Amino acid sequence: MVNGQPCAEWLRRLVQIPSVNPAYVGPRAGTPGEARIMAQVAEWFAELGGEVLSEEVYPERPSIYGIWRGRSAQWMAVDVHLDTVGVEQMIGDPFSGEIRDGRVYGRGAVDTKATLGVELALLEHMRRTGQKPAANLLVAATTDEETGASGGAHAFAKWVRAQGMDIVQLAVAEATHCGPVCGHKGQVRLEFVVEGVSTHSSQPHMGKNAISAAARLIAAFDEEHQRLQAMSRKNRLGAPVLSVTTISGGRGTNVIPDQCIVNIDRRVVDGEALEEVRDHLIALAERSCPLPFTVEVRSFKGAFAQSQDSPWIRQLAAWSGKEPAVVPYCTNAHAYGGLARETVIIGPGSIDQAHGNEEWVAIAELETMAHIFARWWGLE
Repeated sequence: MVNGQPCAEWLRRLVQIPSVNPAYVGPRAGTPGEARIMAQVAEWFAELGGEVLSEEVYPERPSIYGIWRGRSAQWMAVDVHLDTVGVEQMIGDPFSGEIRDGRVYGRGAVDTKATLGVELALLEHMRRTGQKPAANLLVAATTDEETGASGGAHAFAKWVRAQGMDIVQLAVAEATHCGPVCGHKGQVRLEFVVEGVSTHSSQPHMGKNAISAAARLIAAFDEEHQRLQAMSRKNRLGAPVLSVTTISGGRGTNVIPDQCIVNIDRRVVDGEALEEVRDHLIALAERSCPLPFTVEVRSFKGAFAQSQDSPWIRQLAAWSGKEPAVVPYCTNAHAYGGLARETVIIGPGSIDQAHGNEEWVAIAELETMAHIFARWWGLE
């Protein structure tokens, strides 16, 4: 069966192709976007016997879908996002793909090119041995996950439904130490723009201070967070949380600010309706803020919750030796409600290595993931 070395070699090739999301592009990022890596993935999929389809999610930012026909009419699928965060703070060459000390280094090495590296090694093994997967296999290399917009995930879900595919099992790639993750919170992110009236700071009574008004808004949000923590209702995803994440305003030290912008992040648990959460936060702002404001929704994602006792989750737990877990971060799984009978988040490595100054994944983790996927795909 496939060991860690071919997985590492495939991953090295993936890391060496920059695919920084345009939202995070800087001087060291190389060509922005995913076009180059998607073109290469499409070529590899075809060489490895896949039926290859391309969907342009945004101009020059496609997702690539590969299909390998299996031994049954059922469908199993994997979603791997190939955009990465920025690299400006990274140590050394962010796209080296260096293999050293039992690890593969570089941006995307764990988040989430690692899973595609494993899959490519297994697809190569299938091609070499003439094997077919137990069911029809759909591998989606998707775009635009790191901004939180999940444009590639939403496009993929729409495409699957348009094809009429009955997906039995769907794996969403993220770093989980190869253990099955069956839940995470959703998010509602709102931006409030408080409107005041500027005047000279020696005569503050002549204006309306937008920052002072925003301070009351922030205090109300802090109280709301405390209320959420005190909720008696228990949820396996934990308590809802509310954070004020950015604030900006003011034009000078001698000018009463006529505008203040406040961004908040509300984490949503299973059973909460996004629209109700949004409306509650806006109503809270209306009661608390003494000046007019406008509000814009920046992110709108539901929670993901799959039963940890579902058969496939239990099988993955047995193969990995890890009990099903929940995680605090969001993934593309939020976009896949009802798309598959069972959905899991799984992948090699630790989220602790993602987005940092140095990113890496252990080759031993790649090998573990290869063994799990080989069992799932029904390979010898």
